[in-house]
Parts: sequence; structure tokens; C-alpha cells
Amino acid sequence: MRFCNGSLVGSSNAFATQDVNLTKKRQPAGTREPAGRRVSESRTEMVEVVLPQDANVLGNILGGRVMHLVDIAGAIAAHRHCRSHVVTASVDHLDFRNPILIGELIVLKASVNRAFHTSLEVGVKVFSENVLSGERKHTTSAYLTYVAVDAEGRPIPVPPLVCETAEDRRRFRDALARRKTRLAHRYKRTP
Repeated sequence: MRFCNGSLVGSSNAFATQDVNLTKKRQPAGTREPAGRRVSESRTEMVEVVLPQDANVLGNILGGRVMHLVDIAGAIAAHRHCRSHVVTASVDHLDFRNPILIGELIVLKASVNRAFHTSLEVGVKVFSENVLSGERKHTTSAYLTYVAVDAEGRPIPVPPLVCETAEDRRRFRDALARRKTRLAHRYKRTP
């Protein structure tokens, strides 16, 4: 099995690459390096019925409710990958493409795109599903960054990501470009 960066799981150099960014120097004495986790181990799907209290006067789910559910689905995927507490560090963007109506299902699919040293990017796609026809529409997309923390709230290393498919590898590559842009905006640099 290989990490997304191409190094072998269990090889001595697997944790020394820049992509994974885990080095012996950064590990506190007496701690073990986290083992890699496959993308499929943290993939998450949440489903809820859109009820009147979730909607605006037009009968569409509130954007804030969608954002709340996106954060929950993303956090579950991050928890599953890290097996630790995580905190939301950023939401890169959130696109609303189609409304979700009262009585429809909201389906959220979350997956870890890339693991860095103490943070990871999770992609969340949201769909509406008509309960009578089964028709699904892509309604929302978001990229969120989470930081793994210990019981005292201090950042801790996250396990490397093991890609299983060509799609996993594409999302792994794309996540690095988004991270560079995110950090450039954070520190006011040109990506």
C-alpha cells in the first residue's frame, strides 16, 4: 500500500517527505508516528429530511443550516481519519448551486482530500434528493480545513493519507494548490 505521495506504507522514509511533512525532529520524545489511513476509512455520508424549521419563507433550506451540516459532515470525516478531536480552521469557499426544498432529503458526502502535518483538508458535496423520484441534484460544495488537537487543545500530527483511486490522487494533488492559495491569503502573499 502506498501513501498518496507515492512512498510505501511502513517504509522508513514514508514520514520524511515534504508532502506528508512529518519528521522525526517534530515528534515529541516517546511518541509514535501515526500510521497512514485510507481515504475510504473516513468517508462519511449524512442524510436528513428538510423540515419547515430548517427553511426560509420560500420553502428552501436556510444557507446557515446547510453550512452547519457541512461542518458536521466534514468534522466526522476528519475525526475518523485522525482518531482525535478536531477543530475547524477554515472554510475556503461554499457554493450554493441549487435550492433544497422542504420535504426533500439533504445528502452530505465528506471525504479527506489531503493530510498535512497537524491539519487536513476535507471536501464536502451536498445533494438534494427527491423522496418520491429518487432524483438527486448537486446543490453545494465546500472545502474545509481541520486541525487535530489533543485534550488540551494543542495541535497534534495527523496520519498520512493513503489514496486508493485515481480520483483520490487527483483530489490529493488539487488540495495542495488550494492550501497554497489559502496560506497566501492568510499571510497576504501572491500564490
